[in-house]
Amino acid sequence: MPGLVNAHTHLDLTGFGGLVDDDEFPVWIRRVRSLKETRSRDEYLRAAGQGLQACFAAGVTTVAETGDTGVMAQALAEHGGRGVVYQEVFGPHPDQCSPAIDSAQRRLSALRRWTSPAIRLGLSPHSPYTVSGPLYRKVAELAQAESLPLAVHIAESVAEQEFLAAGTGPFRDAWDRRGIPLPDPLGDTPLGWLERHGVLTPGTLCIHAVQCDAADIDRLVRHQCTVAHCPRSNRRHGHGDAPLRALLDAGVPVGLGTDSEASLSPIDLLAEARLAGELAGLDASGAIELATLGSARAIGWGDAIGALEPGRWGDVVVRQIGEVAGGDRLPERLLQSSPERVVLTVIAGVDRYRRA
Repeated sequence: MPGLVNAHTHLDLTGFGGLVDDDEFPVWIRRVRSLKETRSRDEYLRAAGQGLQACFAAGVTTVAETGDTGVMAQALAEHGGRGVVYQEVFGPHPDQCSPAIDSAQRRLSALRRWTSPAIRLGLSPHSPYTVSGPLYRKVAELAQAESLPLAVHIAESVAEQEFLAAGTGPFRDAWDRRGIPLPDPLGDTPLGWLERHGVLTPGTLCIHAVQCDAADIDRLVRHQCTVAHCPRSNRRHGHGDAPLRALLDAGVPVGLGTDSEASLSPIDLLAEARLAGELAGLDASGAIELATLGSARAIGWGDAIGALEPGRWGDVVVRQIGEVAGGDRLPERLLQSSPERVVLTVIAGVDRYRRA
């Protein structure tokens, strides 16, 4: 089969599985931030490499990684992987805008040494509760000037939605404690906030997109944006289910992501496909396509990977599959197969995993 394409990862957080207790989402985020401060760069690089090897063993040949540790491009280069590496940008106070942009430019310059036809760079202004309106606009301008794709965590939680609509909730409390002025103006949906600040551009990858109404889906269509859908992570954090059927019916390119081990472990992209198929009423073939060609289109690689066709990269996975109760067709058997069923993973014609 084609190599699986994981449209949203945080592989540098490999090893954090089970270390952050369940809690309301803003508290969980703060705990992850504290946990991240305990690792050195070398430890992050080793974690990213371990995560990448686990992806290969599970049949994933391409990842779309968002992070601020600056290690994933190097890990991809050293392990022969393929991916888009979105450098995260943070700065909730408007006064942080200029230094945040300067830092992003320095990090991009350092990362360019690892780029190749198989490794691309992008920018990721993290989310509306960690990035000010002015910084959003500046990051979008930098991405346009550098011809880089954008990715943003957006419309993930009800708390985020309440924060932008009325300036209330746990994110308001966190900003008050840090002396950060509220987003101005209030009253937008999360996707409306991105639109207001010029972040919704062709190819912008909107990660999660759970709290979406019809007007938001129309925004995604008009601006030619894509979605990275992480159904198991969304449920794990109590965010609910994204309107996947409506997104697909509207023609929004949707791919599947696993998020991080801090959210959910172990990583299993076909498990995401099974749940996504249930949510959208897809048959097995349609669910598998979300994790292959659908994800490839969502991250801007739809013409090169995600299918076994002449002219595409030779990203191939061999799986040993058995019988499945209630289904004898190959797609059903494939969709139900576990990562342990992967025998061989080939990226661009080179073996990257072979089961012992």
